[in-house]
Amino acid sequence: MLFFFFVVIFGLIPLLVTGVVTLLALSSPEDWFFPHRRPDQPFSFLCGGAAALAIMTLVLSAWARRRVANPLAGILEAAEKVTEGDLSARVTNSRGPFTALEYTFNRMLDELEQTDQQRRNLTADVAHELNTPLHIIQGYLEGIADGIYEPDEATISTLLDETHLLARLVEDLRTLSLAEGGELPLKRETLPLDEFLADLRTSFSGQSAEAGIHLTVDSPPGLSVYADPTRLDQVLGNLVVNALRHTPSGGQITISASAIPGGVQLVVADTGEGIDPEDLPYIFHRFWRKDKSRERTESGGGHGLGLAIAQQLIHAHGGTITAESKLGKGTRFIIELFGE
Repeated sequence: MLFFFFVVIFGLIPLLVTGVVTLLALSSPEDWFFPHRRPDQPFSFLCGGAAALAIMTLVLSAWARRRVANPLAGILEAAEKVTEGDLSARVTNSRGPFTALEYTFNRMLDELEQTDQQRRNLTADVAHELNTPLHIIQGYLEGIADGIYEPDEATISTLLDETHLLARLVEDLRTLSLAEGGELPLKRETLPLDEFLADLRTSFSGQSAEAGIHLTVDSPPGLSVYADPTRLDQVLGNLVVNALRHTPSGGQITISASAIPGGVQLVVADTGEGIDPEDLPYIFHRFWRKDKSRERTESGGGHGLGLAIAQQLIHAHGGTITAESKLGKGTRFIIELFGE
């Protein structure tokens, strides 16, 4: 559509100009000053035709300026603002042949602005997460230097816990960055899911028993998945930890596997407190927490990267992960992984 529009505009205008010049050339200069000297030449017809073509050229040029030059000038002006760092610049819809281009340009700016805001938020979130353990470590070390704290086993253990937290945060950020950039190496192999999920249940049997939560696995024999066992264990482990954290004593957590066309479906379901519908769209965002204060708690709240990492790891496998939840009834995380 746009190609033919340019062909008409930039082909017709030169053609009209050529017609005007040709008609004027067919009439000699004597005709302009002595129009009655050559009655055999249709001078009036040639002049009229030249005038008509000239008017058509002017009208078409003005129309082309309004429909072509002005929209392109608007796009160039917005692009210039973007190069100066103004991501709020937008192009006004001209409702012409450049509508699709203007829409795409504005959508690109929307994405750039959103990405820039996410970068700013990430910087603030990382600074926030690093602030707490660093202040604790600094406080203890200053207390030891001032003689307030003794460098005993309890103090050293506290400092080690905070350094482990920092190391885990840095490693999680590294994993998330690699996964989002498509650079995370995966060592895939065929995994029998009944054995894999049974091992996962064994790993969390102590924690679930201590919390008074019934943890079960439901996987048919012979069902397998082609995945990186370490990364898949990381994803499912994170989902089970979240389920244990938000399921009261006496509740149920079920890890199930089933075949779907072209792959398998893994579900981690609990009978816990559930997720507010307003929060559900954001649970896979980096540093998102249900606790709006965003502070770590004694109950074991993490730093808000677990679900974001889980999502990126599943995407790295070419799969999908979604969540369904009802307040007071529980949450289901659904993972779908497909063949090699």
